[in-house]
Amino acid sequence: MTVLQRCEEAVLDIGCGPGRMLVALSQLGHSTLGIDVSPAAIARALGSGGRALHRCVFGDVPNEGRWGTALLMDGNVGIGGNPGTLLERVAEIVVPGGLLLAEAAPTDVDERFQVRIESGYGEGGASFPWAQVGISALAREARSAGWQDIEQWSSHGRSFIALRSTPRAT
Repeated sequence: MTVLQRCEEAVLDIGCGPGRMLVALSQLGHSTLGIDVSPAAIARALGSGGRALHRCVFGDVPNEGRWGTALLMDGNVGIGGNPGTLLERVAEIVVPGGLLLAEAAPTDVDERFQVRIESGYGEGGASFPWAQVGISALAREARSAGWQDIEQWSSHGRSFIALRSTPRAT
């Protein structure tokens, strides 16, 4: 079973990039939205037919608390440099008992660092915090943030985890 086949209800792709997951999920009948801090990524996602907004996951997110599934693919568990904080934020975005599908580093790693994106022409942006975590570290961070590890799998050298949020107290 693929990441796409595991998605439930409406799907929010956090750090959607060019929107390949958005388009594929839409074709499977899911209501989708992507968010990304890169205007270029949003332009590509929109150009490919995906619904996407220029947003940061730590800011206002449309339909917060009503997403059935959130995606953190392609190493996006590193957003913000603190996976625990990111996982707590995602728990606020999904429905109580919602699903998070995340891709982790293929090795057993748990690192925090500053990164900077360069254009390839000697131009670079400001540095920002990022993290790289393998499945073990991500599962540990998830438990601390109130998520239940429901499945781990690998495919084509890539490592994934499915997490279920614990229902919030009312």
